[in-house]
Amino acid sequence: MTERAINPQDIEQKFRSIQGEIETVSTDSKKIIQIAAGVGAVLTVAIIYFLGRRSGKRNSTVLEIRRL
Repeated sequence: MTERAINPQDIEQKFRSIQGEIETVSTDSKKIIQIAAGVGAVLTVAIIYFLGRRSGKRNSTVLEIRRL
């Protein structure tokens, strides 16, 4: 069995191949993270809004004015 010698072009070609795969995965991951962050922000704002409404109703002061 004769083994072929590894030359710099082989190494460079393999690194370019790996880099291309990493960029593809990176791009897909960024999109998913952006969508998840957007959904998380909307849910956080919605939860804060509804909790604020609830506490506002519960602790609201009733002012009664009587004319004499």
